[in-house]
Amino acid sequence: MSTILGAISLAALGAVVFLTYRNNGEAAVGFGFTGILALVFSLVGIVLGILTVRDKNCYRLFPVLGTLLNLLALGSISLILYAGANL
Repeated sequence: MSTILGAISLAALGAVVFLTYRNNGEAAVGFGFTGILALVFSLVGIVLGILTVRDKNCYRLFPVLGTLLNLLALGSISLILYAGANL
């Protein structure tokens, strides 16, 4: 589940950045809502990934991959907010 949430978060952020670039830097209100939703998905995905990694009865590949994808999405959101505040 955390892998799916991480993939959705990264895909949504990629689409928002691409569409904002295509609109010459003008972001619609819906793009901000998509960013906040991706943030919520990333946080939930990190929690689910960490809880699943601690479980002894499941494979480790997908929980670790999901945790890494969610951390990457969270880092991307942080970078976008940092660049928006300082540039």
